[in-house]
This record gives sequence, structure tokens and C-alpha cells, in this order.
Amino acid sequence: MASLLGNSLFEISGQGPAPNKDFFHFSITQTDVIWRWWKISLRSDGRNANPGEWRLSHKEFLDDSQLQSQVMLVFGPGILQYCQALCRGHRDYLERLPDPLLLRILAHLDLEDVAQLGLTSHRFRKLCGSEEFWEKAVRGHCGSVSPEVEALALEMGWRNVFFTSKLQLQKQISRRRMRNQLQLCPGPAGDTTKKNTEEPM
Repeated sequence: MASLLGNSLFEISGQGPAPNKDFFHFSITQTDVIWRWWKISLRSDGRNANPGEWRLSHKEFLDDSQLQSQVMLVFGPGILQYCQALCRGHRDYLERLPDPLLLRILAHLDLEDVAQLGLTSHRFRKLCGSEEFWEKAVRGHCGSVSPEVEALALEMGWRNVFFTSKLQLQKQISRRRMRNQLQLCPGPAGDTTKKNTEEPM
């Protein structure tokens, strides 16, 4: 399971809080915690300052209150807590699975569970509301989907198709058929063409 994570577990970059203009990069690998900084200064004595780097083990980071304070100051308490959990071995494998695999998993959940999962992170909110997910939900619920329903889904979205009753879907399909027939109705000469909308010369 650890191979799903790769070597890099987390990384983030950003500028320090005002009036600090220094730039910071924080990353966590399977074995190390790396803190890098670049001094940004308008003063001549600070322009040539070399970037700095601290590299610690996970245990050393958890024991280093100074670095933890720096992380919280630059990136906030939420990032610090998440990184502390990573260094303690609490890894979020689910978040790191590829989207196609997650969508296959989501397709087996109840809608109530999908709604709750969508509240846990930006990524899951996006996946749980995606057209790909709702298309899988419709196909899984209906077994087979007619070409007319597929065409309707392109217009109104798969999520709307899922929550529309069969009777309403049939009405929508009938309206769509009539609209297409009107667009292709025979012209005065008897040929099947779209209605002429050109202005008279």
C-alpha cells in the first residue's frame, strides 16, 4: 500500500506573512522533512543571500518546536496538523488514488455517503459533482442507457438525468424529438432542410 504514495508525501510553497517577504518551500518525503527559504530583501546586504535548507527526519521534526512554529506562522495551523499526522505515520491513501479508480469506488457508495464524502475535501467535492461520476451513477442505476437519454444528458447534465423521474425523462425526450422534427420539416419544394432564416435581399 505504501507504494501508492510515492516518495513525496506533501509539499507546499508560499510567501511569509506581511511584512515578511521571504519565500518558503516545505515538503515531506517518506523519510525526510525539508524546509527551504529564500530571503527577499530590497536592501543591498540581503540581495546576495543564499537560500537556506533544513533537512530533518520525521521524528526530529516532531521534536522541533521552532520549525513547527515557523510552519504554522507561514502556512497556518491546519497545514501544521496535517504534516504532524504524516510524520506520525497517519497517511491518507484514499486521497492519493487516481481519479478513475476513485470514481469506480464512488459508484458503489450510497448517495448519502457520496454527499458526506464530498464535504471532506476540495478534490472529493469536485469528483462527487463531476459529470463522470453522475454518468456512472445513471448507467449503474439503469443498467442500459438509450442514445436518446445520452443525447439528453449532454443538454441537461447526467446529474439532472439521475434525479429526473422516468415519466419526466420520457416527456423531455418527446419534446426533443418534436424539436428535431420541426428543425427538419419539409420546405416548400418538398426537400428536407432546416427552416430558412435568411433575410430577404
